[in-house]
Amino acid sequence: MGIIANYQYLSDKNLKEMKLFYNEAVEDIKDDKDGNDDIEIQFGMYKMWDAMHFVLTGVAKDDAIENNHLSEAVFGVNSIKNSEEYIAYTQKSKVKDIVLALEDFDIEKALENLSMSRFKKVNIYPNIWDYEEDADKIREELRTYFQRMRDFYKKILEVNGNVVIIIC
Repeated sequence: MGIIANYQYLSDKNLKEMKLFYNEAVEDIKDDKDGNDDIEIQFGMYKMWDAMHFVLTGVAKDDAIENNHLSEAVFGVNSIKNSEEYIAYTQKSKVKDIVLALEDFDIEKALENLSMSRFKKVNIYPNIWDYEEDADKIREELRTYFQRMRDFYKKILEVNGNVVIIIC
């Protein structure tokens, strides 16, 4: 078992309830009377979320980049401080910027120039970087996750939703 990243659609109502539960400010959330609480859009990245962040940004999770849409695609825009696990969210107003950044990112070029030793050097989770013979398999897995993540954010944009990210 490993640490898994889960990405999910979140309605305005559910975002407000989550923020209230964790004693976060809610004044920036408008009540959406036509809320779509029944929408289920989700995506799981399993153990490769830190590796994906490294591919997109060149830095590990501990160095997540504020106001960087590629970093925000993996870790969200705002994190919940009063939670035992990592919980973050991205409000709908930021989703379009993330989609545009993902669409502009050249995943093929990034993966082509990637070596397993670079993952190991910066201690990227999970610790599987000693096996250079698995490099092509890992690149394919990252390529697939990138495409799924991009598609996830596009769907969120289409339904004008928020995103919650839980890493545990």
